[in-house]
Amino acid sequence: MKINIKSVAVLLLLGGAITSNSGCKKFLDETDPSNLSPTSFYTLPEHAEAGIAAVYSEIRFIGNGAGIFSNNWQMLDAPTGIQSTETAQNSDLNNLYSLIYDGSNLHVNQNWNGWYKVIAQANLVLDKVPGINPMDAAQKKRILGEASFLRAWSYFYLVRLWGDVPLILKPINGPSDPAFSPPRVAQEMVYNQIVEDLKTAEAAGLPAMDASGRVSTMAAKSELAKVYLTMAGQPLNKGAAYYKLAADKAKEVIDYSTANPGSLNLFPSYDDLHNAANGNKLENIFQIQYNDAAGAGNPLQSMYLPLHQPLVSKIDGIGTSIPTAAFYGSYALGDLRAKNREGFFFTDYYTDGYKLPLVNRGKPYVFKYFDLVANGKLGVQGTSRSDLNIPQIRYADVLLMYAEAENRADGGPNASAIAAVNAIRSRAQLAPIGALSQTAFETEVWRQRWYELCYEGITWFDMIRLRKVFNETTKGFDDFVGHVNKSVNQPLQSKNLLFPIPTPEIKNNPNLTQNPGY
Repeated sequence: MKINIKSVAVLLLLGGAITSNSGCKKFLDETDPSNLSPTSFYTLPEHAEAGIAAVYSEIRFIGNGAGIFSNNWQMLDAPTGIQSTETAQNSDLNNLYSLIYDGSNLHVNQNWNGWYKVIAQANLVLDKVPGINPMDAAQKKRILGEASFLRAWSYFYLVRLWGDVPLILKPINGPSDPAFSPPRVAQEMVYNQIVEDLKTAEAAGLPAMDASGRVSTMAAKSELAKVYLTMAGQPLNKGAAYYKLAADKAKEVIDYSTANPGSLNLFPSYDDLHNAANGNKLENIFQIQYNDAAGAGNPLQSMYLPLHQPLVSKIDGIGTSIPTAAFYGSYALGDLRAKNREGFFFTDYYTDGYKLPLVNRGKPYVFKYFDLVANGKLGVQGTSRSDLNIPQIRYADVLLMYAEAENRADGGPNASAIAAVNAIRSRAQLAPIGALSQTAFETEVWRQRWYELCYEGITWFDMIRLRKVFNETTKGFDDFVGHVNKSVNQPLQSKNLLFPIPTPEIKNNPNLTQNPGY
């Protein structure tokens, strides 16, 4: 069951206002219950629940509009080179594809502001909820753990995309607050705070897995493994000790899966990835929640559909997230992930989404998160309403993180690391690998990360921490700087290792400086 976070927040807010201001006082002695502030609001346990619901609601910004034919989510994959577009309607998006973006780019601005809005909401919860009394101690600990996770989740995006960023840990009280124009701080300080917040979440008594869509213990452990793996690589280069931390934390998640395969595991079929009924279950460790009936439908479907072609009868495709032919063609022969309408791509589909004959589209499109309910399937017309969640952490990612980290921590792959990779290969109907050298195994893990985790907002971050990019022709890996993105035949430059600080932020905050090259 999905939680309608936005509606919950409003209802609890109103309920809290009513219950906290009702009584026998005369009207003239009462405070207007509609004049709520962080000080007057956070007084009841219900307020704490409404506060954390508001944080969850805020994370949906990532799917919001970013101008015509686009949304914020697309910024994470557009520069990778494995994706292209069929339209020139959105110049900000096309500049991301072409690697010519700057601080005025709408996507850059909206993502920066979006994550800081999540942080602002989380900071309110973390600052105000400890003072609510009486309140059940376990409930308070859980809410603070969830808020800590969501703040860490936001800062992890910010620090990887922009490097040194302002680290804001308390609510800011207007222009007179000394923290109103915060400076950038060293990346390592940001990472240390992320680790601290995730450890708080891990110890908060959360359920191991949570089908409601709230943060779980396995989500905290998985995110912590990803943070340690990132810290081990570029730009911090913390090396073997952090590869070991990443491997150990990922292994805790794997061990839970081994003991509880019905709760956490790989889906048996790729079809399960685009089934909204599987939200927050099994392989889906943490997702951004969508529920069309509550007015928060998934906004991504039209991005993956062919531009203005009669694929479905109710959704007009805008073709702004299209796989490149080079990447699609680099999958091994027999890899199920590249099989039409069975893996991550489709090259033909039913007339109007649900009738024969099949219509050849002439090129591959993304099928990985193609919602069959919204778009239709043979004999069943699409509803145009999508409840699919946006993935943030999948168990497949945890397996590959473990394999990479364990290989580096122990000087080569052990049997468990090989088994983790083979679990990914087996589902793709590829032959298992045997004993490999440390370098050959690492290359295989990277390759599987590109093939398995494509179009999930992950590939760009692998490119940054590895300083390596998959070459679709050689199937090896090039250095980041100088690698030519086949989507636009443009080379990546050193400045692309970071995004530009948004121009409005530079203008409004004299304590901010711009990243090199912009």
